Amino acid sequence: MGFLKKVFVTGDFGPSLAAYPTPVMDMVRRAVPWTLGLMLTSTLISWLLGNFIGLLAGFRKNKWYAKILEGMAVFLYPIPYYVFALALIMIFCYVIPVFPLSMTLDNMAFNWSTISTILKNSILPALSLILVGLGWWVISTKALTTSVVEEDYVYYAKLKGLSQQRIMMRYITPNVALPQITTLALQIGGVFNGALITEILFGYPGLGKLIYTGIVQADYNLIMGTITISIVSITIATFVVDIIYPFLDPRIRNT
Repeated sequence: MGFLKKVFVTGDFGPSLAAYPTPVMDMVRRAVPWTLGLMLTSTLISWLLGNFIGLLAGFRKNKWYAKILEGMAVFLYPIPYYVFALALIMIFCYVIPVFPLSMTLDNMAFNWSTISTILKNSILPALSLILVGLGWWVISTKALTTSVVEEDYVYYAKLKGLSQQRIMMRYITPNVALPQITTLALQIGGVFNGALITEILFGYPGLGKLIYTGIVQADYNLIMGTITISIVSITIATFVVDIIYPFLDPRIRNT
């Protein structure tokens, strides 16, 4: 009981067995910003791009470019995060050595050199998450858009002589975006898991690398600390999306 109180009340997971006597929470605090930065950035970019392309593919479904975009999404969707990450590593770290295989920082001074190094080392991990997530968002948004286009209010808007752009932005986009916000909340856990695997493959200094280090070195305190923080982070993110949702949907706010 005392151990559980120490863990869940004070957040003290004890010292790391592999990096004794460094406290686990000190290691987690240094890793969390890296994981959050990678996950939030890649998820937001993937969600925005996927919804935009899906809207375009669904609203202009008879156009040639819509069919190409949908075909690319269908190709990307079934590829796991780690397979895409390994493919990017082989291409851009070995065949065309543009990016480094793992992140190396000489110092943590806040200057342009450090920022550019972080950005360069983050491109491949973020790209692997963005492209794989993009497939799902395009397919689901395209399906929603196709369904909304057949609704009576969209047909009535066409009879009123409204422009295609106004119909898409005023009538279709809001009704497609709201379900996708709910889906985003449900997908956060899966995206987080994918980010952890990607971090291990790219040597990214986030929670994924800490979990891997804890498993390899049998550091049970570190494993418990990182997994607990991961679960709490996913729960908080999902809760925040649930809180924000009524402000976006007046139908829920007025019930």
